[in-house]
Amino acid sequence: MIRTVEHEHHEFFSDHRWAVVFAAALYLLAAAVFLVMAVEPTAFQPLDDWWHRRMVAIETGWVTALAQGLDLIGGSYVTWPLRVGVAVMLGVRRLWVLLGYWIVTVAVSEVAIGTLKAAYDRPRPPLSLVETTGASFPSGHSVAVAATAVALVIVLFAPGAERRVWEVRAGGFALLMAMSRPYLRAHWLTDALAGLLLGAATALLLAGASDAIRARRAARRTADQGTT
Repeated sequence: MIRTVEHEHHEFFSDHRWAVVFAAALYLLAAAVFLVMAVEPTAFQPLDDWWHRRMVAIETGWVTALAQGLDLIGGSYVTWPLRVGVAVMLGVRRLWVLLGYWIVTVAVSEVAIGTLKAAYDRPRPPLSLVETTGASFPSGHSVAVAATAVALVIVLFAPGAERRVWEVRAGGFALLMAMSRPYLRAHWLTDALAGLLLGAATALLLAGASDAIRARRAARRTADQGTT
């Protein structure tokens, strides 16, 4: 069910506890990769080199065209107009809680990209098939698309069967985007996976935390009313 103003005060999830647990699991996986990269930057390089060779070996015209199309879709020229358009739509519909969640998710993911890239400053793979700027770890495309895709499903669809279908589609698209990055030699495999985990976890955790806060406030109001 597409959200309307009647859904403004509905929960993001039918059970936010599972969303928080799942998001925490994703964050732990991401944190493990980030920690290893901080302690020993070359720890994943053998895996990344192996994957890089495999991608070069399977390179074909149509796959390259698809991956380059994903590079365009995941870039700022597409993601930012989409984000602004969704924010305007939520504002026009007066879905203020959803709008706040949307803005915070975008802001947190973007700050994370810039901060982490500067902190790790990992060199990119050689001979990229697309234009790249900045450091390699984590993949900005992977973070941005995962966070945006997951958050988009959350703000557009109320909990239910229809949303579960779109959750699978969003997850599949985010994974496809992540896997396109090492294929294009724009990132190492671990850059893409770390970005995917971080982006999805951010969108899920912020929504779950919002539900938890609102549930606690509602319980407190109920308790206060019971004592008056």
